[in-house]
Amino acid sequence: MQERSANSSPGSCPRPTPARDTSGTRSVFTFDALGTRWEIDTHEPVEEALRGQILHRIDGFDAVYSRFRPDSLVSQIAAAPGGGRFVFPDDALGLFDLYDQLSVLTDGAVDPLVGRDLELLGYDPAYSLTPATPARRAAHAVTRPAWSRDVERDGAVLYTRRPLVIDVGAAGKGYLVDLVGALLREAGITRFVIDASGDLRHTGGPPVRIGLEHPTEPGRVIGVANLSDAALCASATTRRTWGPGLHHVLDARTGTPVNDIVATWVVAGRTAVADALATALFLTPAHRLAAGFPFTAVRMHADGRTDTFGSFDGTLFTADQT
Repeated sequence: MQERSANSSPGSCPRPTPARDTSGTRSVFTFDALGTRWEIDTHEPVEEALRGQILHRIDGFDAVYSRFRPDSLVSQIAAAPGGGRFVFPDDALGLFDLYDQLSVLTDGAVDPLVGRDLELLGYDPAYSLTPATPARRAAHAVTRPAWSRDVERDGAVLYTRRPLVIDVGAAGKGYLVDLVGALLREAGITRFVIDASGDLRHTGGPPVRIGLEHPTEPGRVIGVANLSDAALCASATTRRTWGPGLHHVLDARTGTPVNDIVATWVVAGRTAVADALATALFLTPAHRLAAGFPFTAVRMHADGRTDTFGSFDGTLFTADQT
């Protein structure tokens, strides 16, 4: 059984703990993409042509959804004074459907139009990391957009009436992991682990043990999850922070960072769902989210308490569970 650790660092890869593999040779394809390290661990070599397809697919996703690229489609939407009609790739359907569900299940707390609030807090394309004045933020609050109200969708086509800043950070990387997994399966590779620095997908082969890394003490784990033919995604308010109380997990209804929960880990059948719920659990009770998705989860509260939801397959080492 292989061992890894699941954290939520945006710019580094959780390094796997060396483990003896008795099921045959392994091949590891490692690369940097979307500002983080990726590892694709297979039991057969990933041919050069397939590696190129994977990198091309990731770059294509970035060219559509990155709000940090001035040439991306979402940047065009943000710059359109009167809105317009914007055609996304067909594979955007699953991502948009997921956000439709999240918007309902979280009462709007998870919303891809949270991008402008992130910018006003300093997490903008220039990485200024300097929040806007309270007056500017208050002015935006008066007209804060919502996915359910300010976007009209016809399949993969979006219609807008004003500039909107889309940020798919809650589910985008997990969704992309699923797309990469589909490329591997199409190429006949049926046993693999995709590790995108906090978003992991296991398919075929023996289970892997995933260490749940402590959000404030890198290198220490609070427990271990056993992962088999499923995805595990992690999120933490301590991983992408740039000032007191400033981090990337916001309540889209208010534009303010959350503070009650500091870390989440979710296991689900699809990486996109695990990724999305790892964010949603900061904002919405697990039983409410379970009305739309099957999953298991672990959360850590700001006071250090941990709790689990569903039939969590693993072990927590903390003594103060609830």
